[in-house]
Amino acid sequence: MSTTILYRPTGIKELALIAATDFKHFPPRLSWQPIFYPVLNQPYAEQIALEWNTNDEGSGYCGIVTRFAVDTAFLERYDIQNVGDGSHNELWVPAEELELFNQHIVGKIEVVKTFLGEQYTAPEDVQLAELIRSLSK
Repeated sequence: MSTTILYRPTGIKELALIAATDFKHFPPRLSWQPIFYPVLNQPYAEQIALEWNTNDEGSGYCGIVTRFAVDTAFLERYDIQNVGDGSHNELWVPAEELELFNQHIVGKIEVVKTFLGEQYTAPEDVQLAELIRSLSK
């Protein structure tokens, strides 16, 4: 099976929910989140994590970049959406399709980089706190 590598910028709360699935699934979207948007390259995910998540209280003032593989054939159902410059490409997965999307993740969701904002406070979960600290710049 052919896979495509995708990235997802996130914050501490979402990371805790991902960890609760043994890093195999993304959590359901909240009522005000109509889409799940994985991005197609790591630099764009890092830009979001650094510029958005580190300044966002809901993200715990922490930007976390995750990387994961998805069955390429399954992804053909989603058009690539460009939302800025040439590298700002993402997929828009309707919230109601996220469970199906999760079923097509191959392997585990990895944390590849973290960014800590000025107001960051480590989560109480010691393992998550260490993971975040070990990958921050």
